[in-house]
Amino acid sequence: MQNNTLNTDAKQSSSSLTRKQLIKRLKEQDFDVLIIGGGATGAGCALDAATRGLKTALIDSHDYAFGTSSRSTKLIHGGVRYLENAIKHFDWKEYELVRDALHERKYFLHNAPHLTHPIALLTPVYSCFESFYYWVGLKIYDVIAGNARFGASTFLSKKEVLKRFPAIQSQGLKGAVLYYDGQFNDARMNIALILSALRAGAVTLNYVGAHDFIKKDKKIVGLNVEDKVSKERWPVYAKLVINATGPYTDSIRKLNDSNAKNIMVPSQGSHIILPREYSPRDGGVVIPKTKDGRVIFLLPWQGKTLAGTTDQPQKITDNPTASKEEVDYIIEHVAHYVAKPIEQKQVLASWSGLRPLAKPEHQKNSTAAMSRDHLIELSDSGLLTIVGGKWTTYRKMAQDVIDSAVKAGSLKVKNNCITKKLKLVGADNYGQEQGCFNFLDKDIAKYLLHAYGDQAEQVIKIDRPCRLLEDNPYIEAEIIYALRYEYALYANDIIARRIRIAFLDQRAALKIVPKVVAIMAQELSWDSERAAQEIKETNKFVQSMLIS
Repeated sequence: MQNNTLNTDAKQSSSSLTRKQLIKRLKEQDFDVLIIGGGATGAGCALDAATRGLKTALIDSHDYAFGTSSRSTKLIHGGVRYLENAIKHFDWKEYELVRDALHERKYFLHNAPHLTHPIALLTPVYSCFESFYYWVGLKIYDVIAGNARFGASTFLSKKEVLKRFPAIQSQGLKGAVLYYDGQFNDARMNIALILSALRAGAVTLNYVGAHDFIKKDKKIVGLNVEDKVSKERWPVYAKLVINATGPYTDSIRKLNDSNAKNIMVPSQGSHIILPREYSPRDGGVVIPKTKDGRVIFLLPWQGKTLAGTTDQPQKITDNPTASKEEVDYIIEHVAHYVAKPIEQKQVLASWSGLRPLAKPEHQKNSTAAMSRDHLIELSDSGLLTIVGGKWTTYRKMAQDVIDSAVKAGSLKVKNNCITKKLKLVGADNYGQEQGCFNFLDKDIAKYLLHAYGDQAEQVIKIDRPCRLLEDNPYIEAEIIYALRYEYALYANDIIARRIRIAFLDQRAALKIVPKVVAIMAQELSWDSERAAQEIKETNKFVQSMLIS
């Protein structure tokens, strides 16, 4: 019988280590696996490996979830579009992808209940054919999910739809098919995975990059790494190195072998944030018809409405941004389904992420047509690479990678994979402390519980409950907590990936930058020159995301 309880000593020794202590361990220890990449896949791999008893290290040259993993549509879903493709083209691999994702949803919600929840989604229909077509398709979706489904899909009348979503375009509306998927906070989920891997005994470090491979008899035995903060370099030895770098997959592969052919195609997905009234009161909307075959979602998220996404080929960059054309594309398609006009000034925020799609054997014309399945490759020198996939299947991807690593590296494990029912940091006692914060404003208490789970009490103990911005639930204590316990180093880390305001309202984010930096300066003993530089760099980051 598998044991899914973390080692108590590992919990105590690893969960509160400082960056300095972690660097010391990375310098002094040899590892079974060394993972490059601290996004969803890499963090999932670190947790899986560490909980099997493997000596595990993870590095990322940026912050955790810096790229794609903080820029998703925030859905935990099987993918109704992929199911449609599977049925239309008799594509068994697409069917398997949907099936696996629908079952992974259950583990996702079980393991991080504070960061996840089921969401009801409406698919509006404007003809009798659409009513039948979408109802049948979503019933199949239910059947594939089986006992992992969150609720049965059903047909709603026009009257019921308007009650749920008064802003919908009612002319010609016949009704809607309602079905269920899941929603989550992606960047905070990524942090929870990292903290859980640390708790399990892994050594994880952001802002430490791979410089070059160390080889013996043409086989990889480690990496020379560089601390991006101090610029110091040192060797790290491991029995197996895993490349989980998403859009940078081929860069790492070519660092190992300059003749390696690309196996990844980057696809840009952009999103915008609109005011809350553009999504239903208790769920979201699926817009199934777009020019390029994508599905566009209108989803409630953190008190706003998230709309997206696009899908187009793109060059690799550290900070992809939504183009005016992409924003116009999203607004155009949303406008067909809402009665209230959308103006450019109503776009509160925008962002883009690069999906690292596994390159198909026969290149297709559109990235929207490419499978979201994952690919695992073992090079002749022993570099294990994972590419493709999506957030919903991060756990299974990690399981597949570590299974492959154990086999390729002849690694000895204490137990098999236990992550299906392994609660993450914040989830252990979530739900038992909800009456502990009665002294806080309700919106702050609710927000903290969902963002931090059972760790919210630790945030409150810092005793800085003042709001960072009026009419927003973020508080000063979160800044200090992010620095002390969540390995944030820069203001960008905090406003983009710890409290998320840069992804929700970029003009509001600019307003709080001076206050955030002032708190950081006090905590980290920065002088005025260092603080001024941080404000400048943070403003530059946020402004680069604004649509001109």
